[in-house]
Amino acid sequence: MSVKTYIESNKDRFLDELFSLIRIPSISAKHENKPDMQVCAQRWTELLLASGADKAVVMPTDGNPVVYGEKMISPEAKTVLVYAHYDVMPAEPLELWKSNPFEPELRDGRIWARGADDDKGQGMIQVKGFETALKNDLLHCNVKFIFEGEEEIGSPSLESFCRKNKGLLKADVILVSDTSMISAETPSLTTGLRGLAYWEVEVTGPNRDLHSGHFGGAVANPINVLCKLMADITDADGRITIPGFYDDVEEVSAAEREMIARIPFDEKKYMEAIGVKALSGEKGYSTLERNSCRPSFDICGIWGGYTGEGSKTVLPSKAFAKVSCRLVPHQDHEKISRMFEEYMARVAPDYVTVKVTPSHGGQGYVCPIDMPAYQAAEKAVGIAFGMKPLAVRRGGSIPIISTFEQILGIKTVLMGFGLEQNAIHSPNESCRLDIFYKGIEAVARFYKEFK
Repeated sequence: MSVKTYIESNKDRFLDELFSLIRIPSISAKHENKPDMQVCAQRWTELLLASGADKAVVMPTDGNPVVYGEKMISPEAKTVLVYAHYDVMPAEPLELWKSNPFEPELRDGRIWARGADDDKGQGMIQVKGFETALKNDLLHCNVKFIFEGEEEIGSPSLESFCRKNKGLLKADVILVSDTSMISAETPSLTTGLRGLAYWEVEVTGPNRDLHSGHFGGAVANPINVLCKLMADITDADGRITIPGFYDDVEEVSAAEREMIARIPFDEKKYMEAIGVKALSGEKGYSTLERNSCRPSFDICGIWGGYTGEGSKTVLPSKAFAKVSCRLVPHQDHEKISRMFEEYMARVAPDYVTVKVTPSHGGQGYVCPIDMPAYQAAEKAVGIAFGMKPLAVRRGGSIPIISTFEQILGIKTVLMGFGLEQNAIHSPNESCRLDIFYKGIEAVARFYKEFK
């Protein structure tokens, strides 16, 4: 039986199994869904065993459990470690959904539900691709699975789990489907991810809120100061002004910049889709370079003073901001975090007190395109989608990928099948049915090529 024939013969069952996962509201951010995490993990073990794994177990961590599974072909064979996550984002605002987010619906050639793409749909692509390869005698390597339940809250327990289980997770390469393609018509493989550093900034002026008429012009307004401090972090050319910030930035080669320039991209449609009249960013780089392989600084939230109905003439005591930097490979997020704290301490004027509280962060990642596993993925996607995938960097972050490299010492191939219009993390998340099945075929063919 051919790969395509096997998928066609089993496509309804594949969907039923995916739907059984989607119906479990495994929302890691909500305490009330804690029992659902265990239920979802257990369901994954059942599906792994049914798909051909020799072993599948739920393993405890300091937080939500990890699902571990394996299919061992031979001690001498190479080993692929498949990573996915079974937790999903909250579905709110519920009133914006056209159907129940946890009751999957087929409509307009798509699966509509929370987790249809991120990451239950893509995790199922990996498992059904493995099953298809196994049933068609295409599997030449050992396969291990690690599915976590905390990716959407920053994977706080996974690093410790990996350190404690390095032997169990030993492999030659990691395979991940938690990324996207350029489009359905232009398949791609992600070769780079940006890192992340995140902080909360608190600026304090007077010891209480003051009357702006009595004190305005004589006492510094913390909101004004915070806005000035934040605005000064980028200059007129879009460059970050923190001294030393660019010291470790990897300059993209001319060859890769040329490859990026070949990516189909309509800047006008890009602007229309997000409702802006012009784009802004670091001088000397294209839009696709700016949002994938150059660092950035953003104020993610800012507040203080009176924001209720009507007016209140107040000079506030405090102002707050949440800020982040997207980092590129070789920029260490802990080093950048310290650099930002020290910079804010130096530039803070005497008439306010500035406190910086670091939050989560992660390193960037680059996948070499000459490694055998990448080349196997490239060939497999090319067969399934009818054209060779482009190699692209992405602006987002998956911090656990760099953690895997640091702890387990192995590289990751990012073989994702998401699309921008799938609206992950948003109401009405979806996944195209044809991409779901093509993804399964691509994963099955990966196992044929990777030996």
